[in-house]
Amino acid sequence: MRISVIGCGYLGAVHAACMAELGHDVIGVDVDQAKIDALSEGRAPFFEPGLPELLKTEHGRLRFTTDISEVSRARVHFVAVGTPQLEGSNAADMRFVDASIDALLPHIGPGHLVVGKSTVPVGTAARLAEKVEATGAELAWNPEFLREGFAVSDTLTPDRLVYGVRRGDDRASDVLDEVYRRPLSTGTPRIVTDYATAELVKVSANAFLATKISFINAMAEIAEVTGADVTTLADAIGHDVRIGRRFLNAGVGFGGGCLPKDLRAFQARAEELGVGHALAFLDDVDQVNLRRRRRVVELVAEELSSELSGAVVAVLGLAFKPDSDDVRDSPALDIASQLALRGVTVQATDPEAIPTAQARVPALDYRVNTKAAVDGADILILLTEWREFRELDPAEVATWTTARTIIDGRNCLDASEWRAHGWTYRGLGR
Repeated sequence: MRISVIGCGYLGAVHAACMAELGHDVIGVDVDQAKIDALSEGRAPFFEPGLPELLKTEHGRLRFTTDISEVSRARVHFVAVGTPQLEGSNAADMRFVDASIDALLPHIGPGHLVVGKSTVPVGTAARLAEKVEATGAELAWNPEFLREGFAVSDTLTPDRLVYGVRRGDDRASDVLDEVYRRPLSTGTPRIVTDYATAELVKVSANAFLATKISFINAMAEIAEVTGADVTTLADAIGHDVRIGRRFLNAGVGFGGGCLPKDLRAFQARAEELGVGHALAFLDDVDQVNLRRRRRVVELVAEELSSELSGAVVAVLGLAFKPDSDDVRDSPALDIASQLALRGVTVQATDPEAIPTAQARVPALDYRVNTKAAVDGADILILLTEWREFRELDPAEVATWTTARTIIDGRNCLDASEWRAHGWTYRGLGR
């Protein structure tokens, strides 16, 4: 099929490359010339495992441009632009979605299908459908469920496909079935529903995930004042099939460019709909998440038993999660920034996120690797659970630094092993 993807940021670039991998003829469109140039040269503008390989092996089925008029030959148009948090508000900024639809209108008509991928406030699709249908084209909403670090596999082999369409619009569903023929042939579940439900699926999933993470972090707060171990607690309650163990890991909490802002936008939309009380609990979810960051700063002060000003702290990890260079709303970068503001010299390292972190917080002392980061440090903090940090040998690290205290902000290290090698180990809720 001939497909266009409007917006070539994280979501759009991955989607475009994966659609080409599925055998379609794809054109990606973005207003950022530098981004288009990089993608056209087979270079990913961000770190995502598997994406560079797709960009280089698309067999001529994938190209990128800044010229929106080139989408006219396509018949399916995916809108994959960002919906950041609106400045001065919790609501989503819809300018980029609206602008993308407006830019598409002169180039679509009967037989065309516009497919929304962006995470939007419920009610958006119904509003945009009026514009799209005025051209004779149709609109569907097909929410994304990508995990950074696994976005390629999540697109090629999704755990479900959701189509939001006009009631009784079998054609839109048939077209999307053709787009996703390969994953559907392997048994991927397919849910066809209305616009509003499709929009709610994504934000509801995010809200539930955030609630689960904040719940175990709230239990960590209780564990810290009672002497309990939150990791063992999570293991025990995770055996309950109604709860499950996944994402029940206490630590510095969630971040990234999607989950926090989607959570707040969901609350803002509920307020607009007059049912803000239904999501009032999400404010507590957000607050628990932010408190975990402050707790790490408190632990550093406790362990140093002195004013933080003048201390040297090694920070291991800057991205909001491993296998990503994304530092948007990153707990790790936030904690490093809080320490720096209190006069701490922060020697920070990350396998991929140093350039993105440096662009946002230039004041940190960025180091190329773990050995350089811990050199001369008074204390170590692990804040992103990259494999190379999880697998650190405490005996070897002890030869790199005179520090003997490590704060495990992700509860991913073997506490007994570190203690056996003479380290003071502090976890969150342990």
